Amino acid sequence: MRRQRCAKIVATLGPASSTAEQIRALFAAGADVFRLNFSHGDHADHAERVRMIRALEEETGRPISIMMDLQGPKLRVGTFTGGRIELHAGRHFRLDLDKAPGDGKRVCLPHPEIFKALHPGDALLLDDGKIRLKVISCDAESAETEIISGGPLSDRKGVNVPNAVLDLSPLTDKDRRDLQFGLDQGVDWVALSFVQRPEDIAEARKLIAGRATIIAKLEKPSAIKYLDGIIEQTDAVMVARGDLGVEMAPEDVPPMQKRIVRACRMAGKPVIVATQMLESMITAPAPTRAEVSDVATAVYDGADAVMLSAESAAGQYPVESVTMMNRIIERVERDDLYRTILDAVHGTPDATGQDAITAAARSVAETIGAAAIVTYTTSGSTTLRASRERPPVPILCLTASLATARRLVLAWGVHPVPMRDVRNFSDMVQSAQTVTLREGFARKDDKIVITAGVPFGTPGATNVLRIARV
Repeated sequence: MRRQRCAKIVATLGPASSTAEQIRALFAAGADVFRLNFSHGDHADHAERVRMIRALEEETGRPISIMMDLQGPKLRVGTFTGGRIELHAGRHFRLDLDKAPGDGKRVCLPHPEIFKALHPGDALLLDDGKIRLKVISCDAESAETEIISGGPLSDRKGVNVPNAVLDLSPLTDKDRRDLQFGLDQGVDWVALSFVQRPEDIAEARKLIAGRATIIAKLEKPSAIKYLDGIIEQTDAVMVARGDLGVEMAPEDVPPMQKRIVRACRMAGKPVIVATQMLESMITAPAPTRAEVSDVATAVYDGADAVMLSAESAAGQYPVESVTMMNRIIERVERDDLYRTILDAVHGTPDATGQDAITAAARSVAETIGAAAIVTYTTSGSTTLRASRERPPVPILCLTASLATARRLVLAWGVHPVPMRDVRNFSDMVQSAQTVTLREGFARKDDKIVITAGVPFGTPGATNVLRIARV
């Protein structure tokens, strides 16, 4: 099954998409990657969804990527006498470690790491930013604040600390249990929540031990300070705009999104734009024009993938949401301006033979009017480099590793095909010709550009570029 587009679609599974028939319909509509949200559901639910996805993969003969999204730390206030209070602007409100139920003057904040990071003048946001507090004074166990924006506040509402780096691991005990379960199930991508610094990825990398690849979710503005280091340490990035939008002014989110997407493209790391993309389709069969423009903007910017959350997981129109996203991407990619905008941003190749060959493949394909670029890869690095170039033709990834094929489903313009190992150079060329014809990427007598590494099977050893006729 060939997609007629380069940008990919991530669809979240949930109550509205939990049967084999529903998952098959989402895949047929255009979903490339299925996201399992470990903030909801139990292990039995997720195991059944993995089983159905793998059965669909077997049925269609196409690699399908599975992403597990870890919940991460949840910072919340404690409880109140009566379960609810009203905060009024201009008054003072105290946060402390006392576990006694709160009232209109104070409440427990059971996170000492927050108090350690606070300074007078800092902002604290409660209940998804609906309530805003300004720190007047603080110590290691409490903070006295002024209420800037008041309103109702009930038990265990969330807390955000904008621009502060908290001494907090992105992996909770629950996350570690979920991670082990997901790895045992064979997930392809692990989305890591609450990434603040490059070193936050190290613990997950050690636990995963090469069994999956990592997506760093950028949810806090403070992480942008370490953006280049985070991109270097991770395998992919997710722009989690919902959380970013709580801690940032709304008008700051679009330029931040563009900055992240551009940095990932320059580094050759896949980037996903997520959250509220077609939000109105949770309850309506069609999106707003603004939502369509939002998805289109991410595609024009060259994002590898756009993501549906509640739209496909819990909404009334999950298949229609994927169909709409597919239509938007295809329309944008047919626009003459799309290629002009895409070509305005290009990463600088590293001074390596691998990057030189990959950059040359794009140029050669464009010059000779090739039907496709074919990459032979073991680890996937060669194909990701080809994707970074954003060539004007499709990229076929031929690999003997099913795990590599599944992971590369996420990458822009890549059509992965698992296959047997090639024996020699002529076998490689013949396989490329056969696959491009069979998969519908070329017709008889079309030219294709092939990149590979000799000796075969050596990761990162791309050193051959070949033009062949189908």
